[in-house]
Amino acid sequence: MTKLAVVTPSFGPDAELFAQLHASVLEHTTDDTVHHVIVPPRDRALFGRYAGPRCRVWTEPELLPRRYVRVPRSGLWVNTLRPWPPIRGWVIQQALKLSATAMIEADAVLIADSDIVLVRPVEAAAFRAGGRLPLHRAEGAVHAGMTRHVRWHQVARDLLGLPDAPPPPLHDYVSSLTFWDPVVVRAMRARIGQATKRHWLDAFTSRLHISEFILYGVYVDEIHCLDDPPSANTALCHNYWDRTPLDHDAALAWADRLNPEAIGMMISAKSGTSLPVRQAAVRRCAEVAER
Repeated sequence: MTKLAVVTPSFGPDAELFAQLHASVLEHTTDDTVHHVIVPPRDRALFGRYAGPRCRVWTEPELLPRRYVRVPRSGLWVNTLRPWPPIRGWVIQQALKLSATAMIEADAVLIADSDIVLVRPVEAAAFRAGGRLPLHRAEGAVHAGMTRHVRWHQVARDLLGLPDAPPPPLHDYVSSLTFWDPVVVRAMRARIGQATKRHWLDAFTSRLHISEFILYGVYVDEIHCLDDPPSANTALCHNYWDRTPLDHDAALAWADRLNPEAIGMMISAKSGTSLPVRQAAVRRCAEVAER
């Protein structure tokens, strides 16, 4: 069993971003760390260049039961046992992270989106406290105006067989870079099966609105570690979430604010920031990390 694995869902349009992430995984993790990338079948050849001892390329169908079928020329899937409503690709992507993590034999899994770049060495053991991984938990950060987050909390509780969510504020567990424990994910999937009397995947994908991160966080805090919740860590990643592109000067100024505890940086792919500007920010973050 390896100590750490990295899991990244990706696809063709993010191939250049993934290349930066994977290079940083090779640089900042130990030689036994394997980067698992999950892609649509059409992109298997594009990402196949990275396949080797430290990168495993999975296609989506390899991690799903055969009853899950992609609808041609759409971003939708169907569960042929219950084909309506169809399943959004975003929900399938979340389920794929859970499937991959549960399958991997590792002490810890680092979930990293394609637009992440690691900037400091990563050893899961360094983050464990009392033998447990930290949880991305922004305490009380979900307010009543964050309607999607509030709904995600209720869906998580429904799947886990918990009472209705209390009124906000609620914790926010959503992050583009976070540690998951495969043992916890396997136990969480079993809990969903017990609570819903369905296969965990069928119950998960039947929901139109869901967050895998909030599901995991609620399970850890309110079931798995109810009497002694793990420590919170919201500083793993230096994030730029805005939809406005960064220019060169703004990107460097942003990079200069890298948190001393951050192991990664993220400029959202949805920001439209150009690749040269992004690369300049990566270099500056690396410089800051070495100080």
